Amino acid sequence: MNFFKEKCPHCKEILQLKNNPDSKSIIIKECPAGHYQKEFHPALETYIESHKVS
Repeated sequence: MNFFKEKCPHCKEILQLKNNPDSKSIIIKECPAGHYQKEFHPALETYIESHKVS
């Protein structure tokens, strides 16, 4: 069991790193099923979490 892997709060799948060609500094991880997305903005030193509304 790895406690350092981030998981989707909805389906518990491990978040995958998303390719972001617009900005190399912003790190985006998302659920493979599209339920959840988490962005890290180093300049702001903050995370932004997004949930898919169904």
